[in-house]
Amino acid sequence: MSPDGLMLPSIAPIGIFDSGLGGLSVLRHVRTQLPHEDLLYFADTAFAPYGGRNEAEIAARTLAVTAFLIAQGAKALVIACNTATAAAIGAVRAHHPHLPIVGVEPGLKPAAALSRRRIVGVLATESTVASTRFTRLQSRVSADSGVTFLARGCAGLADQVEKGELHSPATARLVYSYVKPLLEQGADTLVLGCTHYPFLRPLIEQACAEQCAYPVPIIDTGDAVARQLSRVLAQQGLLHKTGCGTLAGYTTGSAATLATGMKRLLGIEAPVRAIDSA
Repeated sequence: MSPDGLMLPSIAPIGIFDSGLGGLSVLRHVRTQLPHEDLLYFADTAFAPYGGRNEAEIAARTLAVTAFLIAQGAKALVIACNTATAAAIGAVRAHHPHLPIVGVEPGLKPAAALSRRRIVGVLATESTVASTRFTRLQSRVSADSGVTFLARGCAGLADQVEKGELHSPATARLVYSYVKPLLEQGADTLVLGCTHYPFLRPLIEQACAEQCAYPVPIIDTGDAVARQLSRVLAQQGLLHKTGCGTLAGYTTGSAATLATGMKRLLGIEAPVRAIDSA
């Protein structure tokens, strides 16, 4: 249903949102699992990064962007940003109780199941690590599994993705500076707690290989988010099964930057429109 309680058609688009390009790592899983769905992607680049903002600021931006996507006719929302999910998904659901809303959370439970040493490292933004939602999730999973979580706020890492520096020496050094201490403290499994980080997975794997003689599992929840979205849409009769699967982008930053990011990270060309603010 729409926020006013009217039934939305299954052909309506799905809105996906992040502070920048990171949510594209979730979008690619959604496109794979739901190829007939039309998608709207919003990059709130003018207000990025979210990782250094307080929860009130993040919540205000999240509510503004999700309201914009709903105004474009979105039948469902994916908050494809760990920081925004942690700070604001409760508020978004309270404002739009009839709308399917899926967020992203660090994959602590699957990581706990894989860890042999019972120590898991979590790479996330500083805001995610400091959030009440993450702290509660960490405490709950730790109590249930007996696993110790080492959470590291990775300042600057999402920025490297935004700049397109996926393989640069500077990015490699930054990744190494965050991964190495976690492994030295005994972590044998890593969680990617920011949707930007899957695009840095080759560098993270390289850092692990240099430190460990054994494979280090790396958990990315993008696929799980897409599967949850599919389940929710099916339950509400909102799956679009015959569409062409179009994609359109919006950004509070540069349209050219978002279009280039889609092309570079996903190999997709899509129309993008810059707006003053959401």
